[in-house]
Amino acid sequence: MADLVKTNARRDGEEQFQALEQEALIKNSSLDELVADADAGGGIEAIANRLSKWIVAALFGSVLLLRHDGAALWAVIGSVSNSALSVALKRLLNQERPVATLRSDPGMPSSHAQSISFISVFSLFSVMEWLGTNVLSLFLSGLILALGSYFTWLRVSQKLHTTSQVVVGAIVGSVYSTLWYVTWNSLVLEAFTSSFSVQLAVFLVAAASALGFAVYVLLNWFKDDR
Repeated sequence: MADLVKTNARRDGEEQFQALEQEALIKNSSLDELVADADAGGGIEAIANRLSKWIVAALFGSVLLLRHDGAALWAVIGSVSNSALSVALKRLLNQERPVATLRSDPGMPSSHAQSISFISVFSLFSVMEWLGTNVLSLFLSGLILALGSYFTWLRVSQKLHTTSQVVVGAIVGSVYSTLWYVTWNSLVLEAFTSSFSVQLAVFLVAAASALGFAVYVLLNWFKDDR
């Protein structure tokens, strides 16, 4: 049973990683776009902003594949539900972006900041769980937080979001990730390890979440492409 769960967790982690990577590939289709951004005056920050999806996808995918356990499946569900929460909040608050001509959808909260913060906090908790509190874990945790903060700040520097939109997104994503992680350890983990039906339910929901996320990315790509 443990081998089955690990295999399914690894497979679902790969699906989530591929979905995140697919979004990055769709939105950043060629090196020419990066060069064009730099030539247009965006410089290194514009390039870093475009590459942020690749880096965040690689980080989250690596953590999921290294864990390949029930917590990885739980993280997939949390990541997708966090993204859905961001979309719902945007529609509810309906606040314009600082430069409406760059993006037409609402900007509060920043979905990038919310997603990056969720992934950063979950990765930080995983590192501390694996390594404990020592010099290496503190260094890696600081590096994760620094990268996450830099990538969220880029949304402001590129005038895609206001400071408040990014701050709210980061707070919501961090709090949601913390609650999601605590819920796993305090409520779900015991039931998951002792019940096959719970294991199956978590796996099916995680698989459906990853598939739904991939479909959402593709639909938005076709929408933006028209």
